[in-house]
Amino acid sequence: MPGRPSPSRRTVLRGVALTPVAGLGVAACSPGGNGVTAPATPTAPVDLGAVSEVAEGGAALYRDHNVVVSRAEDGSLKAYSTICTHAQCPINKLEGTTLICPCHGSRFDARTGEVLHAPATQPLSELPVEAENGRIVAGPGA
Repeated sequence: MPGRPSPSRRTVLRGVALTPVAGLGVAACSPGGNGVTAPATPTAPVDLGAVSEVAEGGAALYRDHNVVVSRAEDGSLKAYSTICTHAQCPINKLEGTTLICPCHGSRFDARTGEVLHAPATQPLSELPVEAENGRIVAGPGA
């Protein structure tokens, strides 16, 4: 049967070796490792903690609720969802007032939600937030 030469042993082995690597790439880009993810934003008001936990001019990351709260010098609060707008990965790292996405390295300003470093191009979603009796409450109805 002339026409197509059969693949060499090297070609077959290379294909077998690269198949698991391709699977790792797909897994690295998926948002959750165990199939269970927290909601992108609170679906009801949530008590995040004492206002005093967030320094004036600083920010605090609340991983369990996918929320970051910043406090301006005048004491006003802002809150944002910490679900990356690039691939919907939960952001789990805050350095100063910079949020860092573990999936692809996007960086966001925790005070404004703005993108500081690609690949994300859209800012984080702002959430309602207020101080009630010295506590931070964020989410719908806050």
